[in-house]
Amino acid sequence: MPFAITQSCCVDASCVSACPVNCIHPAPGEPDFGTTDMLYVDPRTCIDCGACAEVCPVDAVFPVENLVGSLREYAGINAEYYADREAPAALAGSPLFHAWDPVRFDRVLPADFPRLDVAVVGSGPAAMYTVEDLLLHTTARVTVVDRLREPGGLVRFGVAPDHASTKQVGEHFARYHDHHRVTMRLGVEVGRDVTVEELGHRYDAVVYAVGAAESRDLGIPGEDLPGNLASTTVVGWYNGHPETPADAVDLRGPRVVVVGTGNVALDIARIVAADPDGLDGVAPAARAALRGSGVREIVLLGRRGPREAAWTRGELLGLLRRDDLEVVVDDHDPRTAEEIAVATDAETASLLRDVPRASAAPESPRRRVVLRFHAVPEEILGTDRVTGVRLAGGDELDASAVVRAIGHRGRAVPGLPFDPSSGTVPHVEGRVEGRPGTYVVGWIKRGASGGIGANRADSAETVASLIADGASGVLGRGASRNPVRRAVRRLSRH
Repeated sequence: MPFAITQSCCVDASCVSACPVNCIHPAPGEPDFGTTDMLYVDPRTCIDCGACAEVCPVDAVFPVENLVGSLREYAGINAEYYADREAPAALAGSPLFHAWDPVRFDRVLPADFPRLDVAVVGSGPAAMYTVEDLLLHTTARVTVVDRLREPGGLVRFGVAPDHASTKQVGEHFARYHDHHRVTMRLGVEVGRDVTVEELGHRYDAVVYAVGAAESRDLGIPGEDLPGNLASTTVVGWYNGHPETPADAVDLRGPRVVVVGTGNVALDIARIVAADPDGLDGVAPAARAALRGSGVREIVLLGRRGPREAAWTRGELLGLLRRDDLEVVVDDHDPRTAEEIAVATDAETASLLRDVPRASAAPESPRRRVVLRFHAVPEEILGTDRVTGVRLAGGDELDASAVVRAIGHRGRAVPGLPFDPSSGTVPHVEGRVEGRPGTYVVGWIKRGASGGIGANRADSAETVASLIADGASGVLGRGASRNPVRRAVRRLSRH
């Protein structure tokens, strides 16, 4: 029986490299890579060796016969990806259905490549994929600098506590924390404890992997009211982020409105509606608030239609298959039903065809999640705190809290160039413009898009630029002759 990839796939493509018969796609370099929610095993080609499952950092790969519960659907989901992809004629009748790309040697260093001292600012996935690449392909000494005293970044403080398998990638990264060429400098913030200029003097190269720490605003009246929350606040609250107050989220009211239809919006709805006793890893303060919660309904507002929703197929399936929740679609706008009806089977919106339509009040004792599309917020209501939200067209929804989950943006790093329109640092293939030896990776480089695994290819590009600069003499040997840099480096080692 073949293997299948399931919901928690992080798309970092470790499985692609491990597969001996090239049956996992889309692979890096293929047109679809980076655009699909997950990778897929071709059941026609899989030889049931299990190599993919052994290397998967998030435990997302299983034999088809071992799939249980909601995961059973993934046998079909994997097969469907290949339904209209015929085997090449040249390979007809062969056990190998997929052609191999030519062999490439992406990391070829000259014999005199310098031993670099590199600082990586951040300790989340983008940072640690960069550290991994440097350790595996160069002799660099790496210092990881993070403003928090606990490493992990997005994996530790951004992944929902009920996604334990996704959090497992943190264990993969943590093995590098104790590497003999790695030094961890935690609780150190650039701009507060050290400047960009000082880091540039201390190290041959500095890679900034500082993520996208700010939630985007709606830009409507009432956003300054208590009870109007950024998604980063809510996610930090249930994950125990040290900078998020324990009482940041008030769940005493009967309804919470979440603006957004991405995976973060689904995470928030799912956690706010969950039985805390079934959540391992939720912060103690959040667990206590969930136990005393008065919330009965969570409404997700999509400003566009169901076919434009940003959630992934796996995350929506995970919500729809929850036995402890009642999930309904509010089709107050006739376009909603029409768009669901015409959605193709390949579109996530097609999963909503059999979802019940909302009634005026919950029909079940279970907590309810309402999916409402074509609903544009125009004002957050309230005087001393949030009491609701007014939508375009005049409809008003009572709510004790409103959460904006419409995306993230990077925050400017003092001393680095910054594009406020995109929330990123301007760069060319990871090189920061105007600052030789300075690089970016992850969301601060490309914007807040792509999951954990997308950072692997992103970091590979940045490290390739760094290595090219080292080979050309821009880093290392020329830099080591700078007396200011040598002096600062000596001080930093004591």
